[in-house]
Amino acid sequence: MAEADLPPRIQELLDGLHAARDEFLAALGDIDPALRTAPGLVGDWSSRELLGHMGYWAGHAAESLYRAEQGELAGFGRDELSVDDRNAVVARVAAEADYATNAQREQGAFEQFATRLAALDPEGLGERDADGDTLEEIVAFDGADHYREHTLDIRAWFDGAAEPADEADAD
Repeated sequence: MAEADLPPRIQELLDGLHAARDEFLAALGDIDPALRTAPGLVGDWSSRELLGHMGYWAGHAAESLYRAEQGELAGFGRDELSVDDRNAVVARVAAEADYATNAQREQGAFEQFATRLAALDPEGLGERDADGDTLEEIVAFDGADHYREHTLDIRAWFDGAAEPADEADAD
């Protein structure tokens, strides 16, 4: 997925993001459509809620990149909602929409994320948000690392495991 003339670090981040998402979507695609709303994939979430969750966090990363473009990253991040509370709200919203709608939302958020990342000057990767996270950490955590985490969850679900194996154990 090489983009023309991108700085090497940005290209590396984009390639990793695309590869991790492709793996996630392939694993998600293995789920029988009749089970898309069956709870238990990740906690009480079905694949529908998981797609909503991924879309939200891809959008969060896109927003952090936008804020960095505007010179406002230092004010981004602090909020009165914990991550768990935010995830619960996102899951409730996702449960109110059908699978196709959540898939479209995730795709749109991902495209914004990838587009903004491709436009980023790599010098901005070290900028910090209000929580002290660098932009590069946000991009990784909300992006490739997050897609990989939930790919492992899906695989664990297929294997009947209560929790995915630790990535270090997989080596």
